[in-house]
Amino acid sequence: MEQNYQSLYAEHVSTSQKRWELALEAEDFMAALVHSGTPMFSFLDDYQYAFRANPHFLSWLPLTHHPDSALLIRPGSKPVLFYYQPEDYWHLAPSDPEAWWADHFEIEVVRDPAEWSRRLDKYLPDADLKMGDVAAIGDSRSLRELFKKKWINPEGLVTRIHLTRSRKTPYEIACIEASARLAARAHVAAETAFREGCSEYDIHLRYLAACQHTDAELPYGNIVALNSHGSVLHYQARDQQATDQSLSFLIDGGCTVNAYASDITRTYASEAGEFAELVAAMDNMQQELTGQVCAGLDYKVLHLLTHRRIAALLEAFEIVNVTAEEAYETGLSSVFYPHGLGHFLGLQTHDVAGLIDNDGKEIPRPEGHPFLRLTRVLEADNVLTIEPGLYFIEPLLRQWRTEHNPAAINWSKVDALAPYGGIRIEDNVVVTEGGCDNLTRRAFAEL
Repeated sequence: MEQNYQSLYAEHVSTSQKRWELALEAEDFMAALVHSGTPMFSFLDDYQYAFRANPHFLSWLPLTHHPDSALLIRPGSKPVLFYYQPEDYWHLAPSDPEAWWADHFEIEVVRDPAEWSRRLDKYLPDADLKMGDVAAIGDSRSLRELFKKKWINPEGLVTRIHLTRSRKTPYEIACIEASARLAARAHVAAETAFREGCSEYDIHLRYLAACQHTDAELPYGNIVALNSHGSVLHYQARDQQATDQSLSFLIDGGCTVNAYASDITRTYASEAGEFAELVAAMDNMQQELTGQVCAGLDYKVLHLLTHRRIAALLEAFEIVNVTAEEAYETGLSSVFYPHGLGHFLGLQTHDVAGLIDNDGKEIPRPEGHPFLRLTRVLEADNVLTIEPGLYFIEPLLRQWRTEHNPAAINWSKVDALAPYGGIRIEDNVVVTEGGCDNLTRRAFAEL
């Protein structure tokens, strides 16, 4: 059920405080200073790149457009926010703090980017910043002027916080759910534009208009791929000219709410036929895989099962000339499905802690699967993606033809389907003890 994220925020701050207190105690720090980040400029120019705030800062505060602010976290004390609000007539300054989030912090308004550093003594009178009493989190150059390098992003503390971030609070889940609803609306608008014969560029503009995002506000650059462009996994161009014939459309696009991302992919065929049947079969398979997600599931096992299911589809549609078992055992399924099944999702599209256990130790990927981003045993309140794919990727097909058994592939069928590019179906789900909550399917159903 939809919940107002603002009503859940107080509990989120309380949970964050407890998590950071435990992490600071375990790593022997008296406090942490989390910097929001400093804008970057292009070389020898005054052009400013789109600002992306430090996700550790965003995990406390919904301040996505607030560079050069800083948050001081001390065990047993209310967090202190040094809120950068310059008196600026060149750029729009941040608005005044809003009560729904500001009431949970002690706020000090600062007028220049370095002012927070001059006010720390007020809150840390006995701390020696050079000796590691306080950890600094972020990548702003201002941190390097105040803290020794070894106390900036200390590995032990960062790992502990990453692990806590993998278990989302109700506030975070509500933000991701709201983001999924925005993205679903934009996906529907994009599909309509595809059916109208629009170019990739115009489809993308229709997407932005539907969700009322700018490009900079998207969690990642949308993949808007017509026809064979769908075989480029991270296709980054957007042709401004419409194609003579739109055979297929793959769109991988998300939205953000308070910096929390959705990440949704859909694939469409322009008309009935074998590719449309393959899309439907992939959609059914994706939903079956999603139905197996629950707390305690080893995600590596689900990824390998996906390869068996992909191999079965390759055999059923006569794309390969071997059995599904042989396609799986020989690695042929990876020619058509080279990426991982999914990843954690949150403040970062590929969110943190996907490859370590709860002790911070690395969990290796299965042999032969170097691109899997999530190897953990799932826990309740993890949020992740399920995104199997099947593509006709010319370099991988060529490599198989020259280095392996070319007779294993039905090349005439591949030639017929290659102009359609490929298929990916991606949903965002919340892990529960007994299953999962599919935020994406519910968002589309509500429309």
